[in-house]
This record gives sequence, C-alpha cells and structure tokens, in this order.
Amino acid sequence: MVVCVALCMTVGPYSGNRLALIVSFPSCAEKCMKCKEASPVLVIRVGDAFCKACFREYFVHKFRAMLGKNRAIYPGEKVLLALSGGPASSSMLRQVQEVSAPQRSNSLHLASLVCYSEGAVCGQSLAERGDTLLQMETILQASRFPYHLAHLEEVFDLPSSILQHAPHNPTGPKNSYKEAVEGFIRQQRREEGGSPSLPERQIQEKLAEVSLRDVPGMEGLADPEARLLAAVRTEQLIRLFGSVKTLTAKEELLQTLRNHLILHTARTQGYSKVMMGESCTRLAVKLLTNLSLGRGASLAMDTGFSDDRHGDVVVVRPMREYSAKEIAFYNHLFGVPTVFTPALDTKALEKASIHRVIERFVYGLQAEFPSTVSTVYRTGEKLSVTPGDASPAAEPERCLLCLCALDTNVGKCKRCLPAPG
Repeated sequence: MVVCVALCMTVGPYSGNRLALIVSFPSCAEKCMKCKEASPVLVIRVGDAFCKACFREYFVHKFRAMLGKNRAIYPGEKVLLALSGGPASSSMLRQVQEVSAPQRSNSLHLASLVCYSEGAVCGQSLAERGDTLLQMETILQASRFPYHLAHLEEVFDLPSSILQHAPHNPTGPKNSYKEAVEGFIRQQRREEGGSPSLPERQIQEKLAEVSLRDVPGMEGLADPEARLLAAVRTEQLIRLFGSVKTLTAKEELLQTLRNHLILHTARTQGYSKVMMGESCTRLAVKLLTNLSLGRGASLAMDTGFSDDRHGDVVVVRPMREYSAKEIAFYNHLFGVPTVFTPALDTKALEKASIHRVIERFVYGLQAEFPSTVSTVYRTGEKLSVTPGDASPAAEPERCLLCLCALDTNVGKCKRCLPAPG
C-alpha cells in the first residue's frame, strides 16, 4: 500500500503561513504515471502520481524547459540568484546546481548568490538575526557559488541612480541563442582534458576572494564605530516602518526596498540577470493583490517571466511554473535545506492587510477547486507589457519607485465628450 501525502496551508492568527504535510491512507495509485513500474510516493494532482526518481526528473526538466523556452539567459552568462532562505528560492538554488553540473551542455557556470536579510523589520532580535544569518551562510557556502550578503539597512546608503531607468546595454552574445549554445558546447569540448574550464576557474578564484570584507554591512564589526553605525541604521529602519500606519503599506514598502537592494547588488557586481524564486502560487496571489491595489497596468511586469523595467538588469522568474505544493514535496523528498524567518504578517490577523485577505481567499478556493491557482496564473500569462496603442519609439513616463510605465495616458470618458452638432 502506498502512502498518500497531502499538502495544506495553515493560515491563522498564529500560524505564520506554514506549509504542513499531512499523511493519509489508503493508496491513491498503483504505479507511477511516468515509468509505469515503481510505486508512487506522492500525488501532485488528481491522477498524477510519481515515484521519487520520476518526480525528480520531472521537476528538473521543467526548470530547464522554462529557461530554454524563454531563451532569456545565454549559456555561460553571469546570473545573480536572490535568496531569502524560503522554500521557493532554496529549491531554485538546487535547480541551478543541477543545470550547472559539468556534464550539462548549457550550464550556468557563472552563477552567484545574494542573500538579503530583513529580520530587523520583522520582529527578530539581534541574536535571532545572527542565528538566521549563520544558517544562511552555511547553505551559501555549501553551494560553492560566490555569494554576497545584503542587509535591508543598506537601503539608506543606496545611490539616487537606483530610482532611474538605465539604458539597456545587452552584455550577452550578439548572435542567436542557437549559435551561442553551439559555441558554448564547442568550447567545453575543447577544454576537456582534466583542467577545469574557464568558468569553473573563475568561480574558484571568486570563492577564494569571498571573505568578511566582501559581505556588505559585515566589515569591521569589531570596530565600535561600525557597530554604532549599524545600530543607528537599524533604528532608522525600524522608525521608517513604524511611521507607516497599515500592514498593507508596510508590505509594499518592504517589497520596494528589497527590490532596490537586489538591483543595486546586481549593478555593483556586474550582473545583467537576476533570478527570483517566485512560485506559481505566489504569483497568483500577487496578481490579484496588485489588482486590488490599483497596479493592474504593471501586472505583466510584476508577474511575467521576464521583467526589464530597469533597463540594464533583467529580472527572471524561472520558478513560476511550480506550485507551492510541488516545491514543498521536492524539498521534503530531496532534503533541500531552508531557513524559516518570520514575515511582516506573521501572527497577524486574517484581515490585517489586503495581501492577507487575498492570500486567504486564493488558498480557500484552491482547497475546494484545485484549478484555482493555475487558472489565475494562466490568465496572467496573457497580459501584455505595453498597451496596444502605445508607440514603440516613445519613452513612457515611469513611476519613481517601481519604474513601471505610468498608466496616465487615458482619454476622456464618453460623458465628458462634447455632444455632436
């Protein structure tokens, strides 16, 4: 008999939106739907039962297919992974490790990590933030990728250029994607013979350079002046969020500052692509939330696979095809380490913010109608970045904070138009 594992989302005043695995009997399937031989260990959808080996192959293939279908990242291109320690971003790191294996023909050798810490505004004490940082560093060092640690307090030192749209300056190959892949494969074949390839040597050199001086906000902590400055920045950040009255506004502010911090890290370190670990479930909630907040005109940027609003840095979302259920199963079965950190809405009431209301609404519908998230997600895929009547040559006016095009070019309604004759 096969164990059937179900996933539920516990949402309540003191739940912290944690995912729970519930084991139930009896079996829901006899054989794996893919190999037709092994016994299944999980059911991700009705009738979709997988054994462990086939589920891993399905999960990795979906990630590789997402990158190959969109052709947003060229082989060997420098990519920055934004990690929070949560299930989705940790799973994304594991997938990048899978496709970065030396035997892969189109691997992402030049990947680097940025881990952002925002515990100061989420109620964590200094000791708790230190423990969380230690756990994250353990994961980052085990990945063997170069990494950078960014603290939310650093937003007070960001340059004003972070609020400006930079001109697009592509750094990837000028030839086609197919030619770039073929050239990368030829280069790998030439470099076979024992010595590490050029990208691997670059990673080893960068790993040798990673030290406390490379970690933003961590240099010179033994200096009393540095500790005092860090404490002042933390107090300023707490006062900033304390001045915001509603939880909805606080969450929007946190998201804006987080994006600015990641963008600044990408620019200063020379990365043209940033990977964000937003799942299909998260994007479905985000789509409806942004509609409720009046951000309908920027939905294509906020939820699409590619977001080029910043010009020189493009944000991609390779985990957008995965549901939270699939990610939780993968992390559980294959031991992907994660770090739990409280969010702004942890232990908040159910109707404390628009984000919480929409999240509860979507999860409630998903429990009764399993196609809810996929329906909302597929609807969002049909959205266009620019209006159909927009001139491609004209540079639109942009919002100062999010850099999305302003949706102020609206004509008068029919009631305001003068009557004919």
